[in-house]
Amino acid sequence: MNAFVPVLAAFAVLVSAPAAAQPASSATQGASAPSRPSNLPDFTALVKKQGPAVVNVTTKISGKERRLSPEEEFFRRFMPDLPDRGGQSPEGVGLASGFIISEDGYILTNAHVVAEADEVTVRMADAKREFKAKVVGSDERSDVALLKVDQKGLPVAKLGKSSTLQPGEWVAAIGSPFGFANTITAGIVSATERSLPSETYMPFIQTDVAVNPGNSGGPLLNLDGEVVGINSMIYSRTGGYMGVSFAIPIEAALDVSRQLREHGKVTRGRLGIGIQPLTKELAETFKLDSTDGVVVVNVESGSPAEKAGLQVGDVILAYNGKRIEEADMLPRLVAATKPGEQAKLEVLRKGERQSLTASVGEIPAKSSARVGKSSEKEATPSRLGLAVRELTPQERKQLGVEYGVVVVDVAQGPAGRSAIQPGDVIVAVNQTRFSSLEGFTKLISEQKKGAKVALLVRRGEASIYVPIEVG
Repeated sequence: MNAFVPVLAAFAVLVSAPAAAQPASSATQGASAPSRPSNLPDFTALVKKQGPAVVNVTTKISGKERRLSPEEEFFRRFMPDLPDRGGQSPEGVGLASGFIISEDGYILTNAHVVAEADEVTVRMADAKREFKAKVVGSDERSDVALLKVDQKGLPVAKLGKSSTLQPGEWVAAIGSPFGFANTITAGIVSATERSLPSETYMPFIQTDVAVNPGNSGGPLLNLDGEVVGINSMIYSRTGGYMGVSFAIPIEAALDVSRQLREHGKVTRGRLGIGIQPLTKELAETFKLDSTDGVVVVNVESGSPAEKAGLQVGDVILAYNGKRIEEADMLPRLVAATKPGEQAKLEVLRKGERQSLTASVGEIPAKSSARVGKSSEKEATPSRLGLAVRELTPQERKQLGVEYGVVVVDVAQGPAGRSAIQPGDVIVAVNQTRFSSLEGFTKLISEQKKGAKVALLVRRGEASIYVPIEVG
């Protein structure tokens, strides 16, 4: 069975325009409108009020090789005339959504909607007006893009606050699923402040509103007709809606759009550390009575964190006076801090509380590093059920660590049940670094049989503490 995966909801859908709706029969026209239960929400006023501000966004990518999406394959069964756009095509067309945030033509949509687009066209909800749009800027990390059309007096979406949303509250989405313009779907808020594995800086709104390819970039609205989010992605096994959709909070989107408009880019604060949640097991190994805070597992050389005095093994309890109740809070708080500003950190180090001040830096470009495989003949066994070897000088330089040992093999037993994998690099035992294989062996030998130790492990770019039982 395939695992659920996040799917960007604006999968390019290449379908012919739907035929015009047939006039209703006289019998239908003469029939009275069915009555609605008084306890159900009525979205008709919302559609009339906000619908004109929602637009279709069409993108064109020239000369791109592509395969049919799952949606295109599905529709081909019922639409034999669907053009075959697989392989090298002179023009790839993507259909998505957006909404107008100013009467002079600024429009919000998703960054993945306009990625690599050679041409962007915006069509108004009345389907009578169509304008060429300029991409003012896009931010991949937040999946927000800002467009501009050269027009005045456009209908503007009413903006609200996502911070007031509560699970169970009714919401609606307007967009162009599969190219069907001005489609409204409704549901409830499933959760707020939802974290996704692939997204570090965005607290998503989770809903059960039907969101499909073509809905991307469209507004999520509350019952007052206010935009509270931008529909961005779904979790699905098929590529289509399966009951779980996610939206970007409107406050975060507006902040990104402001920076794109004023500076052409988005800046985010950084400390230059790697962190992990403080689990119950780690709290026990560190002799702590609470799981509040996050554990520092890596401090980059020359980073704001290193200059502030942060160390591996420190537990960060608060940032600028805000308690860190969940691990996801810290990256968001740091990212929201303007580079150059001072941030106060409350830290627990070996049982003692300390206050540190860091000058926040700016998030750099991504990088990667890996450790190559090695022969088991070079490995040294340990009481942990792990066979390890020393890092070569070249590997230490590549990873940016002073010293470490590479896991070559993992035996059955406690080691096999742990999260340790061959290729992991161990750089510390509990909160103590070591500078030789003998030093690593000594730290392990000092532990009592059956005790648990926390190994600080590097895996690619990531660092994490892994609790493991001593044999």
